[in-house]
Amino acid sequence: MAEVVFELLHLELVSRLRAGGEAGAGEPERGKCISTLEGMGFRAGQGLIERFTKESPSFKDELDVMKFICKEFWTNLFRKQIDNLRTNHQGTYVLQDNRFRLLTPISNGKQYLEEAPKFLAFTCGLLRGALSNLGIDSAVTAEVSALPACKFHIVIQAS
Repeated sequence: MAEVVFELLHLELVSRLRAGGEAGAGEPERGKCISTLEGMGFRAGQGLIERFTKESPSFKDELDVMKFICKEFWTNLFRKQIDNLRTNHQGTYVLQDNRFRLLTPISNGKQYLEEAPKFLAFTCGLLRGALSNLGIDSAVTAEVSALPACKFHIVIQAS
């Protein structure tokens, strides 16, 4: 039940913000919509990671944190683990979800591919906020080549 409520809330957030910058809106308005969603996700991610790590032992390194994000954090949010985690061992991680729950409502056709960034901005913020609260400054972007699969690229910022 909670997953459905979260999905509906997410759809409504995207819809409301998109409606504000839709009719004839240029790139700045679309960027503002995505930025607002990412900011909301960032704040939510900060709070959620505190809750999810309350009983966890401390992490020994960055890779340990990323494994926690892929297994525990993702499972708590989306009821499944990340399908694939890749790293270059130099601060870049790619998290792949082959059936991302928040893209499923728009995955019926290629015409929605250009709308995907709006549906991923909140989750990019969730990841960045969670990592920030764990002491990792990062940049998070998302990529979609075929709906509903997506990849989240996390680049750790040098301190």
